[in-house]
Amino acid sequence: MYAIFEAFLMLIDFHGYIFRDDFASLYRRVRQYPVARFSHGHRTSEQICRAVDLACIWYPKEVFCLQRSAVTVCLLRRHGIPAQLIVGASLMPFRAHAWVEVNGLVVNDKTYLAGMYAVLDRC
Repeated sequence: MYAIFEAFLMLIDFHGYIFRDDFASLYRRVRQYPVARFSHGHRTSEQICRAVDLACIWYPKEVFCLQRSAVTVCLLRRHGIPAQLIVGASLMPFRAHAWVEVNGLVVNDKTYLAGMYAVLDRC
């Protein structure tokens, strides 16, 4: 239950970046978020992703993929898991999407996403 609360609070925190259209600050925060040397609570990536998903259900506003993925990356790193935020786009039709990878594997979304989008950046 604490993991869901932790995710909910971080969704609130990251909502400010989305509300202000401040992608640069959100990106910088995620890029600079350190991977903990020691795990806090010994949670797996699956447990953390599930907690974020549940927090998104209870969040009073729509949670966009960028916000959800940024929160997931920071929580995974907080628990000692070296996660990366991936931002990708497709041209026809134009779409952009963000997801999280750990050791090159998508952990918070559909596993085939990497093939649907050209990766613009990893942080």
